[in-house]
Amino acid sequence: MHFDMEDGFPAMTTKKLAFNAVKAELLWFIKGSRDIKELQKLGCRIWDANAEADYWKPKAEFEGDLGRVYGVQWRSWKTPEGKEVDQLKEAIRLIKESPHDRRIIVNAWNPGEIHQMALPPCHMFFQMFVADNKLFLQMYQRSCDMFLGVPFNIASYSLFLHMLAQVTGLEAGDFIHTLGDAHIYHNHFEQVKEQMTREPFG
Repeated sequence: MHFDMEDGFPAMTTKKLAFNAVKAELLWFIKGSRDIKELQKLGCRIWDANAEADYWKPKAEFEGDLGRVYGVQWRSWKTPEGKEVDQLKEAIRLIKESPHDRRIIVNAWNPGEIHQMALPPCHMFFQMFVADNKLFLQMYQRSCDMFLGVPFNIASYSLFLHMLAQVTGLEAGDFIHTLGDAHIYHNHFEQVKEQMTREPFG
């Protein structure tokens, strides 16, 4: 899916979009946090069930710990030598200094640390490139909840694209969303049928 930011912000209008939660979670990712209490302070509770899950509690290092999830990988990926890589900082540097580089990638899927995550990443990695003074962002999502998750992810990465464009002095171009396993859960069938009867706002 391609979303050109010149056409406007791609927000779902046939159902409620929890945009405050979108903003809060994105800021939490950017900070590189694993502490659910920091996310809750921003008014977002979408990770609460993951923090309380029985399979995860024995692994948590502190109350409200979610492990080495998204933002931790973005900001402090661990190398085999024990060093930490701030992937997001490096990506921003490359956008500014080498905008045509084909390696401007941030990866949240760390196979060696999946067991240290309350939830393995659904949106796994994203790549950026620059053309005609515009920043483009492509994201690959391995698991795609089409009713709840995907509209949230579209808004989140589109917002992220605008933020990255601002800090690098560029215009926001396209957000390109690549879906892996796209699915609708059985308990959403009736809601999806109702949603499909609605006309989107122009």
